[in-house]
Amino acid sequence: MLKTNELTVFYENAIAVNNVDIEVEEGEIVGLFGPNGAGKSTLMYTISGIILDKKKKEEMRGGERITILGRIEYEKKDITFLKPNKRAEMGIILCPERRRVFPESSVVENLKIGGYLRSWREVKEDIEKMFEIFPELEKHKNKPAGFLSGGEQQMLAIARALMAKPKLLLLDEPLLGLAPLVQKRIVEVVKRIRDELGVTVLVAEQYARPVFPIIDRGYIIERGTISFSGTSEELMSNPNVKAAYLGV
Repeated sequence: MLKTNELTVFYENAIAVNNVDIEVEEGEIVGLFGPNGAGKSTLMYTISGIILDKKKKEEMRGGERITILGRIEYEKKDITFLKPNKRAEMGIILCPERRRVFPESSVVENLKIGGYLRSWREVKEDIEKMFEIFPELEKHKNKPAGFLSGGEQQMLAIARALMAKPKLLLLDEPLLGLAPLVQKRIVEVVKRIRDELGVTVLVAEQYARPVFPIIDRGYIIERGTISFSGTSEELMSNPNVKAAYLGV
């Protein structure tokens, strides 16, 4: 479904992603793990195409130069320089880090924004489906999103992304800043999204322990480079990965 080939991203003279090759097959949950500054978000922005908008804005204001090399394939098509809105139309949807809900809009309004390109009937049906998946949100459906807890805002951000009907959902740091019980709830939802909705998931996360059990395969990224890859079992049995990400 998704494949990167020698994908490299420079910010001025600093390399953020270095010759990264990853693959995501349809129906998988694939993990991308690494510490802060490892290049996870840059990779997710590059796959979603958002980095192209950032590149253009930087060029217009004379800021740092962003260079993208290599190739991104999605459903066997080269999308390396395809605009982000076109990628979204193809089913690649990013749920960015730090939630980024619309705080003054209600829960329902945030969900409607996620489905703005679709018919009202479809949107209405899917809002009900989101409340089934996230019952925590239904009781706050008319409340401004800014008044939700951090965990509820993360659920809303994921639900809003799902309203766009993704084929490939990119989740960037969905567990960031959440309590362990809420992290567990989010992880359960990610598995349900794949199993019940048939959505393929690429999840970038530094809190690897809760995510390892649900992934089919995973990649460890450090300093912009993939240092290790394997199945969930292979990752959890590797002594270096266990020491760095499981604390054992």
